[in-house]
Amino acid sequence: MTADDLSLLAIPLALLYLAALACIYRILLSYRTAQGAIAWIIALVGLPYLAVPMFLLFGRSRFGGYIKARRMGDQALTTLLDQFEQQTTSISNPGHEHFSDELQVLCKLSRQPFTNDNHCTLLRDGEATFEALFEAMEDARHYILMEFYIVRSDKVGQRIKAILERKLAQGVQVWFLYDDIGSVFLSRQWLNELAAAGARIASFGKGNVRRRRFQINFRNHRKLLVCDGQIGFVGGINLGDEYLGTMMDQEPWRDTHCRIEGPAATGLQLAWLEDWHWASSLRPELNWHPKRVKKGDQQVLILPTGPADTWETCTLFFLNSINNARTRIWIASPYFVPDFQIMNALQLAALRGVDVRVLIPEKSDSRLIRLAAYSYLVQASQAGIGIYRYQPGFMHQKVVLVDDRYAAVGTANLDNRSMRLNFEITAITTSPDFIHSVDSMLREDLTQCQLMTESDYQERSILFRLSCRAVRLLAPLL
Repeated sequence: MTADDLSLLAIPLALLYLAALACIYRILLSYRTAQGAIAWIIALVGLPYLAVPMFLLFGRSRFGGYIKARRMGDQALTTLLDQFEQQTTSISNPGHEHFSDELQVLCKLSRQPFTNDNHCTLLRDGEATFEALFEAMEDARHYILMEFYIVRSDKVGQRIKAILERKLAQGVQVWFLYDDIGSVFLSRQWLNELAAAGARIASFGKGNVRRRRFQINFRNHRKLLVCDGQIGFVGGINLGDEYLGTMMDQEPWRDTHCRIEGPAATGLQLAWLEDWHWASSLRPELNWHPKRVKKGDQQVLILPTGPADTWETCTLFFLNSINNARTRIWIASPYFVPDFQIMNALQLAALRGVDVRVLIPEKSDSRLIRLAAYSYLVQASQAGIGIYRYQPGFMHQKVVLVDDRYAAVGTANLDNRSMRLNFEITAITTSPDFIHSVDSMLREDLTQCQLMTESDYQERSILFRLSCRAVRLLAPLL
């Protein structure tokens, strides 16, 4: 190799290391965990030709484009939020009988109030959820807002599209937002036919390429529907046949959703609007005068979380719930890969006598996450944390029950992706009736679970244990 060849090689190599230094500079200014920052810096120094493109695609911990979009529309959203608080009966104010520091923290994380005069219905499976969704869409008179991580053009997807096309023909507006990574297999024909019928459609990832800038590691994992600003739905169920248990080659999915009627539906609408504004730069005219439900009188808070928040909102929600639990904290999550903060909080709760139970699936759609979950059994068992594996099918629900004080149903998992990378949304209620329904549901689920013990990990082969520990190293990426 000649000197000229070496000099030509030196130029791209120098540029590569300059790019690596720029990435390191960004990491040092914005890292959230020291472990993750150190891992990235070592990779960038040692293998820059691999680490630089990987960092550009997956290394960001803050969704910069969304933050800018939020600031651009923040005044309008703030005005709507102020109106929301003024028009609803809030329990988020000091002096109210339900007021507590714990609830106040949740309101500050959400930037929304707890509201009265709602009615929540627990939907315990896919069949009940889709039946309720279809009914609400059929009854819509003005508009339908939809936002789902996964949308399929299967039987459920075709039924959804048929209803939406029929409502569009009746003059009802449809605004449809989906995540392009979660819905990667959604057919273009499905989207084109719905758009041709008059629906406004946007993709969370592709809808605003100018702002996105390689931020493909961030996903909109929310699943929500709002009809006329009065009725809303939120939970773990996407739009697909797998939730009905009718697919011959797939285990049935166990999941949970909830229907909300009343002022809290406006909270779902606010979260949808912010996402829609990011994806399309548009702000449709919607109903911001929620109707109180006389039959309900349930207290509900809508908690949107995501990587554009000032704090790690999802992490703080779980820490707040675990640290304030007095008698029990029951969590159902399909993915159990907690970071050290969450694991330490669960251990402390168990050590102070709280009944800590975590329900996870025996059968998983991710072998890596299933292996990683085994590595926590020793820590969990020694502290008195009960890890229960749900046996029939794949349990996909995301539910939290804190004492008999509040219950939460939403989209957030106990993993790094939900804590730091995904846009999630959760409905929290202090209603005794709803809490009783969640308690009854989880007790029934527990009868179909097997309690895991330390020996389930320790008595496995050394190769299996090494695999579990090795996969756990990838926890920040799972």
